[in-house]
Parts: sequence; structure tokens; C-alpha cells
Amino acid sequence: MRDVMEPLLSWWTEGRAAAVATVVATHASAPRRPGAAMLVGPAGEAVGSVSGGCVEGAVYELGREALAGAPPVLQRYGVSDGGAFEVGLTCGGTLDVFVEKVDRRSFPQLAEVAETVRAGRPVAVATVIAGPPERLGRRLVLLPDRVAGSTGSERLDRLVRQDARALLEAGRSSVLRYDARGACRDGDPDAAGAGIRVFVESFAPPPRMIVFGAVDFAAALARTGSLLGHRVTVCDARPVFATAARFPGAWEVVVEWPHRYLRAEAEAGRIDGRTALCVLTHDHKFDVPLLEVALRLPDVGYIGAMGSRRTHLDRWDRLTAAGLTEAELKRLCSPIGLDLGAQTPEETAVSIVAEIIATKGGGSGLPLTDRPGAIHPDQGL
Repeated sequence: MRDVMEPLLSWWTEGRAAAVATVVATHASAPRRPGAAMLVGPAGEAVGSVSGGCVEGAVYELGREALAGAPPVLQRYGVSDGGAFEVGLTCGGTLDVFVEKVDRRSFPQLAEVAETVRAGRPVAVATVIAGPPERLGRRLVLLPDRVAGSTGSERLDRLVRQDARALLEAGRSSVLRYDARGACRDGDPDAAGAGIRVFVESFAPPPRMIVFGAVDFAAALARTGSLLGHRVTVCDARPVFATAARFPGAWEVVVEWPHRYLRAEAEAGRIDGRTALCVLTHDHKFDVPLLEVALRLPDVGYIGAMGSRRTHLDRWDRLTAAGLTEAELKRLCSPIGLDLGAQTPEETAVSIVAEIIATKGGGSGLPLTDRPGAIHPDQGL
């Protein structure tokens, strides 16, 4: 819902209703991820997308029905056989979409959710998408300082609060499954078919990317990382180079010794499993102390260091002499980036973020042409 939050909030503020169609689960090569959304506005406007065009027409009609008073509905779209008028996905995947009417009565917390997201603070919205008809569309909202709303059951509320917090901490959106007694049946989708399913959409703060070294490659990486939704920090100990004017794509530019900055950020709890650390200094007096800190952090998403093969071997020897174990050293991606044949700073930035994406998603980095099987992993019910 993040991508359609502003137009939805505009209609909500005016006291008008809109239909919201949200992707809650995908299977195989579905084109959008859970949380992607499409709106049908009060005047019939279509905003956003759930499939990139394959099933938008059918979802639009469900949205119009919801605006006319139809109850919320969970609809599955699978593979079409290519018929001219058949609704389905041509990519070979399956998509589960929940369609509901949203207004001030059904979602009174929307303005507070939107403000929390704008402020970069974590919030999760848990919506009942399957179960007793009277519970469909009911939601529990986990705000930074309180929990609002209800699924219609105190017992289920307690379970959803606990499970949704875990998803929010991981920055994941997913479907939770419960039976009528509130017992979780996660991992048993067939058994949960007659139970209650709750879609948790996590609005975690943007993942961090910290780029160490105020060099031309850092400027390109800051722009590319920001484009992909990271909150980018550039850090360098040299004030003449570490200036906001040189790095307009960065969220912040910090003048500090890299290892001191990283240690302070870790101690403050601002480094987590979604954080990417990119060391571009390729100067051992900066990067060795920095990597001593980075490679000993218990939870970080990616650690990469720039440099030639010779620089990498020298760095490895220095870190070994500093007492790092082989297991710690194996966390380091060095030389940084995937082999794309990159030459320019911009091309190098693409190779680095490609490796970050592959590390996060478990990708091989191989051309899809050479890789058998499904393109996308299941995010299923």
C-alpha cells in the first residue's frame, strides 16, 4: 500500500471511500510482491498496479463492486491458457489479491499510519483476509507507541501482535494462518483453508546503506542506492572531501573516522540485518580498522570492500593478523560487486547494488537465461 498511500489518504481525508486491492501472496513468477496495491477511486479512477497489466481489468471490476457495497473478497489469479478474453497471468505465476472498501469508518487509523511512514518510523497493518465474514477487513495496527484496532478476538489479537512484530522487525510482509481457536498453522496452508488468515503489511524504515570513502564511486553509489530505496550515508574522515555538495544523492554526509562512526551506530542500535556496508576507501589505514568492527557485528545484511585482488589479499592478511576468524572473514564480499564488466563509477555502482540484491534475495547472479526453474520464489498462502 505504500506506493498508493498518498492518493488514498487524500480521498480518506475528504471523507470519500476508495477500493483497495492488495497483493497478499504470490507463487512462482508472479510480477508483483506482497504489499503492491491498486486503488479504484470514488470517481472510478485507477491508481497503481497489482500485476503490471495482466489482471488489472478484473481487479478493477472487483474494486467497483466493493465501492458499491460488496463485502471484502480474496481472489486468486493463476495462469491463463492464452484465450483472448481469459483473465490470468501470462508469466506462469499465481497472485492472491484482497479487495476491500476503505474509508474513515473501516480504517480510522490511516492518517496516523501515513504520518508514521512519512516520518520513517516502523508500523505494521494486520488485516483479516480470510475467515468468518464478519471479520473480513478488520485490522490491527501496530504503531510505534501503541496498538490500535482489533481482529475481532482478544486471543487472536494477542497472537497477531506477537507475530506481526516479528515480521516488522525483519521488514517482511506475509500472511499468518490461524485456526478458529487462534492456534497458528503456519506452514500448513491446506489445513488453514477453513481458518483465519491475516495479512501483515510491514512499513519498516528504509534500509540503510553506509558508504565509506568520499570518492567518485561513492557519489554514483549514493545515487543508485537512494533510487532503490536505501537511506544512504556517506562517511569519510576528510572534511575537504566529505561534503553534502559532492554527494547530493546521500541522505547524510558524516565527517568521522569510519570505524568510530560504525561502532557508534552499532552501539546505538542503528545497524541491523537490512544494513549494507560498502567500503570504498581501499586504503588500509581506513578500511582495516573499519572492517574489524564490521565483520564482528552480529547482524548486518551486506559487507563489501573495493580493491584489486592484490589489495584484497593484503587486506585479508592484515585482518587475520588483527585476530579475525576465517568465518568472520568469509562474510566479506571482496572485491566488491558482481562481474558485469563495469568500467565507470555508475556501472560499478550498478554492480555493487546487484550484489546487495543477490545477497538479500539469495540470487545466484547468473543470467536468468542460464537458470532453470521459477524466476521468483513463492510468497504463498
